[in-house]
Formats: sequence, structure tokens, C-alpha cells
Amino acid sequence: MQKNEEKQEKKAEIKETGSLDLDESRAHHRIKLITIIGEIEGHDAVSGSTKATKYEHLLPMLAEIEDSCEIDGLLILLNTLGGDVEAGLSIAEMIASLSKPTVSLVLGGSHSIGGPLAVAADYSFIVPSGTMIIHPVRSNGMFIGVEQSFRNMVKTQDRITAFLSKHSHMTQDQIEELMLNPTQLVKDVGTMLEGPEAVAVGLIDEVGGLKEALAKLHQMIDENGTENG
Repeated sequence: MQKNEEKQEKKAEIKETGSLDLDESRAHHRIKLITIIGEIEGHDAVSGSTKATKYEHLLPMLAEIEDSCEIDGLLILLNTLGGDVEAGLSIAEMIASLSKPTVSLVLGGSHSIGGPLAVAADYSFIVPSGTMIIHPVRSNGMFIGVEQSFRNMVKTQDRITAFLSKHSHMTQDQIEELMLNPTQLVKDVGTMLEGPEAVAVGLIDEVGGLKEALAKLHQMIDENGTENG
């Protein structure tokens, strides 16, 4: 009876937040799995037909992970087209500030503000067919055509490129060069990097899948335990 209740709780957790506590199947490590999929939702709710990741779900969950003595590490699965810049950066900053070992795995794609989310982890993976799209900041809705609006967009863009540079092996200038590339995307300025290309330029640490990501996370948990022991 208790096992059935636990299964139902797990199903509800996956359905509501896309998160799961993985079983202690290796070295008794307790790993939290979270997914960042679809569109990163900010203060405005996306349409009902759009898959979305809600920052009000993830921020408390990340705080709980940091404060919990029952969680040893965090695995983040990403397949996102981007979304709200402020929400995306707030999640990325939270991930980057965790003291627990963190590993990210890009599946499908991690585009736009998904870039900072992917590199925020201590170590990042991307599957061979995965993609990263880097492009300039865009604005929806009413836009006041004055110089101050442009300066604000430049500042926002600088926040993104600075975060990417700090948490990857690329310089800000290199990231901006990819961001402003006019030759590759059909309807936009920017660059699409496939898995091996994202690693070659230094944005992502390694090409690999779930097996490699979990192995790396277990290794990091062991090393973290040795340092704290």
C-alpha cells in the first residue's frame, strides 16, 4: 500500500513540476532530477497549448535542494526554446549558486536564455544531435523608440553574455561575435551550434548523454564528500 502511494506521489511530482528524486541505486547517492522544457515562463503566463517551465516552481525547489541534507547532487535536463530573460537568468543564478554538485544535459536544444541555464551547472553535457542558439535580445509588445530603450536592451544583453562567459570557456567578445552573426539563421541574427560545435567553441563542457551525465555527477558527489569529510 505504501509503495503504491509513493508511486502516485512520484507521478504527481513529475506531472506538476517535471522533477523526481532518483533512487539511491549507486553509491547511496541521492540525486534530484529537474527538467527545464518548452518556454521559460516569466511574469506573464504563456498560452495553454504551450509547454512551459515556471520559475515560481523552480526557485523554491532549488532553495530546498541547497538546504536539504537528503540531496547530494542535482541533474538538470534541458530542452527549451528560451523565453523570459529575467526568469531565465534568475533560475540560472540560483543553479550557479548551489553548493551541491550540479550537472546539466542538453537534449534537443537549449536556445536563447536556455544558454545560461545550460552553463550554470558545474559541468555541462550536450547530446550529439542537440543544439544551442545564441542570438541578440529581442523585445515583445510595446517598444518606445528612444535611445534609452536601446541602451536598456544592450545592458540586458551584456548581462547574458557576461553570465555565459563566466560559466563557460568563452570570452564575452567570442559570444557576442556568435550572437551577431548575420550569415547563418534564416529569420534572425545569431548562430546555431550543434553538440560537438558547442563543445569545440567552449560553451559546453562535453558531448554525452544520460549515462555520461550521471557518471560525472556521481564522481563529483564523491569528490565533494571527500573534500568535506
